[in-house]
Amino acid sequence: MIKLFTLKQQKKDGEQKGSGGQQKKASAAQLRIQKDISELNLPNTCATDFPDPDDLLNFKLIISPDEGFYRDGRFVFNFRVGSNYPHEPPKVKCATQVYHPNIDLEGNVCLNILREDWNPVLNINSIIYGLQFLFLEPNPEDPLNKEAADVLQTNRRQFEYNVKKAMRGGYVGETYFECCLHK
Repeated sequence: MIKLFTLKQQKKDGEQKGSGGQQKKASAAQLRIQKDISELNLPNTCATDFPDPDDLLNFKLIISPDEGFYRDGRFVFNFRVGSNYPHEPPKVKCATQVYHPNIDLEGNVCLNILREDWNPVLNINSIIYGLQFLFLEPNPEDPLNKEAADVLQTNRRQFEYNVKKAMRGGYVGETYFECCLHK
């Protein structure tokens, strides 16, 4: 018991000395995110942006689909990686308002690996491919935007029209969407 107390005290003393100008040790989350980012294998339809190059735990992902309903759109996602990463998934929000069954108007994203199917062996690359897949194959079976999901299930042509109208900038129902076309 005394040995444990002594080790804790030594660690505490070391931390106090270390805060006097020396660099702080990287957390497990920071080390893992560095590894994930160094191993990123982005498709040509995706790009990352690190507003603060010293902060790898907060960054943006830009997806610009080149096929499907959302072709020629530009969608920005904010990633916030918490201190429990990789044991907890990052918080991911869509900053671009989009007419999509799996993304609500507040930017919340319905992707199973960001919730119940998260596993520490998954990484940032897995999330990026999952998000990209949502644009290629929207899933009306697990919606956050129930209205968009209903339209996709009952009238694909109307759904495509609504997506294009929203991406050009305009109203779909009562909701106004900013233009998000990149071409």
